[in-house]
Amino acid sequence: MHRTAVRRILAVTFGPERRLAAKVIRIALVVAVALSMSSCKTSPIGTSPATPSPGRSPAYPASGVLVLYDTTGQYGSLGELYAVQAGNLASHFGAWESAPVTKYTPGSAQKHLLTIYIGSTYDEPLPQSFLADAAAGAPVLWLGGNVWQLIRKYPQIGFSTATIDDAVPTEIRYRGTALTRNAAAGGTVHIEAAQGVYSKTLAEAVRPDGTTVPWALRVGALTYITEVPFTYAGFDDRYLAFADLLYDLLAPGTPERHRALVRIEDVGPHSDPAQLRQIADYLQSRNVPFAVAVFPVYDDAAGVYSGGVAVHRTLSGSPQVVAALRYMTEHGGTLIMHGYTHGMAGAKNPYGVSAEDYEFYRAHVDEAGAVVLDGPVPSDSADWARSRLDAARQEWTKAGLTPPDIWEFPHYTASATDYETIAKAPGIRARYEQVLYFNGILGGTGTRSVSQFFPYVVKDAYGTPVIPETLGNVATQRFNQHGVRLVPDLLASAKRQRAVRDNVASFFYHPFLALQYLPQLIEGIQSLGYTFVAAPSLLEPR
Repeated sequence: MHRTAVRRILAVTFGPERRLAAKVIRIALVVAVALSMSSCKTSPIGTSPATPSPGRSPAYPASGVLVLYDTTGQYGSLGELYAVQAGNLASHFGAWESAPVTKYTPGSAQKHLLTIYIGSTYDEPLPQSFLADAAAGAPVLWLGGNVWQLIRKYPQIGFSTATIDDAVPTEIRYRGTALTRNAAAGGTVHIEAAQGVYSKTLAEAVRPDGTTVPWALRVGALTYITEVPFTYAGFDDRYLAFADLLYDLLAPGTPERHRALVRIEDVGPHSDPAQLRQIADYLQSRNVPFAVAVFPVYDDAAGVYSGGVAVHRTLSGSPQVVAALRYMTEHGGTLIMHGYTHGMAGAKNPYGVSAEDYEFYRAHVDEAGAVVLDGPVPSDSADWARSRLDAARQEWTKAGLTPPDIWEFPHYTASATDYETIAKAPGIRARYEQVLYFNGILGGTGTRSVSQFFPYVVKDAYGTPVIPETLGNVATQRFNQHGVRLVPDLLASAKRQRAVRDNVASFFYHPFLALQYLPQLIEGIQSLGYTFVAAPSLLEPR
């Protein structure tokens, strides 16, 4: 962590050549802003009831999680996004609420099962009441900077020193797993427990010279992580250690469990029915439930794949595809709604072909060949988003199929308005995706956004349960800013993700690849000790 706490946003994307239409994964840096208390009341999803954190006195009438974050400085708007990410993960265990740390109310930490403080701005002025409550034994998970303010004020807290360490760790070791860390995340905080104080090192950072130092350290009721673990996060990242540490603090009795999901992606009226049936047969032979992401209208207005002849197809006009979808459901498939057209009819967004284009956000390809996100579509509004959902449902019904109640945004990208509209739509009970979050969601200001994936089901800040996708997809060629990602890469990520004690390893697969890679993925993930389950089953209590 540099003293200015400045981290440039990095858009990290995984995925393939154009026809693979990989999801844009904008995993960025994020930190805090929100001028009023924001509350996200949720119910625990798939966990045992939260229990008191280490060090809590039984006298505290505690419930839920409080997320506190920094707001000052040139990059203060990033803090709100960090808070959203922390709160999203906390939602797996129950209700959470958030506030800028400068708005802290005395005694608040003692009224919650856990307070997460995200120290992203160097020397953010922390309220003395917050420091006093942390020193008094309220359970706190402290991320990143400013812990030195606590140590100076309350040396008896159990830490002897906390200084900026510019040595950039190469990996984080947690629960027997070597997790990656992007060098762009910079240094961390070097912290030591006071002599004679009982402490527990929960994770270690490996420095460039091979030595190790604590990355996560617990003293009494205070659990400290030496950085904000959301910056530059990827599928194999130390972010997973943070996600699992929440089990220690909120559901320590959770037993080990590792489930997996597979989703057949970008199925539409243009799809090959024979390939769909072949995939269904294979997955049923392995006793693997699966999801099928379907958009009901396909457009290729310029005839990119039809010799210049415009193509417009609907699900209701493609009876063989409809029959194949029914066949898939009879063989263990769950259909989900993947937008309406997966593109923007009559316009390149950025290519002009369904399944390759964005539907709920504008995009273009720059001179370097990279896809750039431009912002909401010109007609974006709650009414417009509802009209896309309504039109999709009408086409599903016209095709003789029941409209699904699980939604996936095309390319995992939409405006905040669109996310909120779909979240409130009657008949939508969950989304199945990685998610884009924007400044303002907690009441703050700014123009930044961040993408987040989840290793377990959450009820996110938009208000919908989110089914995880954590591994990406097979990408056999480099295209735009998307790199190659092959079967061994997905399996390596699935192996690392077992560091989360009750996790879901989830990938998507394009049917035009037929069975070229699918058996290796399915059987490889099963060999790691995962059990494939149906996506809707994740929405049921444990």
